[in-house]
Amino acid sequence: MTTSMMLKDKKTAFDSFFLHQGKEGLTAFEKGLEQVSRKLKEVYADTERPFIGKPPASIEKEIAGIMNFSADGRPIQEVLDELDGPILKNSLHISHEKSMAHLHCPPLLPGIIGECIIGTLNQSMDSWDQSTAATYVEEGMVKWLKETAGYPETSDGVFTSGGTQSNYMGLLLARDSFCHIQWNHNVQKQGLPADFHRLRILCSEEAHFTVKKSASQLGLGEQAVIRVKTDEHHRMCLNDVQSTLDRLKEDGMLPFALVATCGTTDFGSIDPLPELASISKENGLWFHVDAAFGGGLLLSHSHSNKLEGLEKADSMTIDFHKLFYQPVSCGAFMVKDRRHFRCLSHHADYLNPVKDEDDGIVNLVTKSTSTTRRFDALKLYLSLKTVGTETFGNMIDHTIELARYTAEYLTGLETIELKNIHPEINTIIFRYQPSDCSTDLDELNRAIQQSLLHEGKGVIAKTTVDGSTFLKLTLLNPRTSEKDIHELMDEIEKTATQLMNGGLARV
Repeated sequence: MTTSMMLKDKKTAFDSFFLHQGKEGLTAFEKGLEQVSRKLKEVYADTERPFIGKPPASIEKEIAGIMNFSADGRPIQEVLDELDGPILKNSLHISHEKSMAHLHCPPLLPGIIGECIIGTLNQSMDSWDQSTAATYVEEGMVKWLKETAGYPETSDGVFTSGGTQSNYMGLLLARDSFCHIQWNHNVQKQGLPADFHRLRILCSEEAHFTVKKSASQLGLGEQAVIRVKTDEHHRMCLNDVQSTLDRLKEDGMLPFALVATCGTTDFGSIDPLPELASISKENGLWFHVDAAFGGGLLLSHSHSNKLEGLEKADSMTIDFHKLFYQPVSCGAFMVKDRRHFRCLSHHADYLNPVKDEDDGIVNLVTKSTSTTRRFDALKLYLSLKTVGTETFGNMIDHTIELARYTAEYLTGLETIELKNIHPEINTIIFRYQPSDCSTDLDELNRAIQQSLLHEGKGVIAKTTVDGSTFLKLTLLNPRTSEKDIHELMDEIEKTATQLMNGGLARV
């Protein structure tokens, strides 16, 4: 047999493992989708609880039992049947109405379908010759976002993996812009300037941890982040911002960025954006808004006014895998002046040569800290096209109305201490606190959260407020109802009673 014949036979042997123009590839693709669709439908049809409730060690053991691979492989149906229990049924079912722990949304079906298309096409968004049409879809979605956010024509953006990457990019551009203005210093070429240890970033004491993480990764150290006090509504205190700036300047420090939070993780609080924008302008600060959570209000019919001042940001973070209901991961970073992207631009001859720019070829790698990136813009595109902005707004507004109802309902319960009587977006912070309790309340509330999780009765979060343990509901699911809230609170009451009678630590 000739080498040519041998290669042809091998190629034919691979045909059923790839989607291609041949009949065998198309048939295998269709059959595979049918099998996985049927399996997922079976799992969801049999899902009554948001989590099956097994302990971590048990799930770890089940996963270990399927971590083996044969030389010959096995039919996909056999593999799907094998992972049915260990993976599919042991997973958190985030679309369940009582899964309400974190900023982890139920994904829209158009987004899920988009994931299938994204995986099939497998475009890489770094260079035009790896993404072709996808490049212009992402550019079009960035244009839609900047128009929706009220950004000027000079603005630009890029899709990211989420808030961590977007916040990092905002502070990277802020640092490099300041160094250029202050010292005519090019950080990209020359590294950090001699006085980098004097650089300071201001944010609220309830800002996301990625502000500190970004400062660390940017070589400034966590000590560069100065936490500003928040008021009784957990919003950045304007008086403390100004006094902090004055103190830093007196101490010879160089504040260069102010990070506002539009939707804090726990309380959903929105810092006073217009006033902070003015303070930033007056003091020569880069104004970055972390709207990973609150950015979803752009589509709200009743609450979009809470984003007034967002358009004044020098840069912003928006996550679509929160209130835009997209599968993880899907986010965007926006900058008011696209020229700042030059601080990220590198040219590689094999990928994005300078000649491409001269010829008008768009290579998105010049706007990103990532090279290979997924075509995540397609998910949002399909969702907006399919659902429509009217229904999007209705879904978001429903969750906020439900949060308000929940807060009102909890105020009528004698055993509940509610921290945010008037929720800003759709999170509720509370704890179980009966008047005659002799049990350690921190331990009790921690045990309530764990018991609900491992009994599959509800997936809620726990957090710390003023040094005490509180419970948290994040009501992102527009299918969650008042009845679900009632049932959950009944379970909390029953669970707490059982725990107190069962001998939890006494005070």
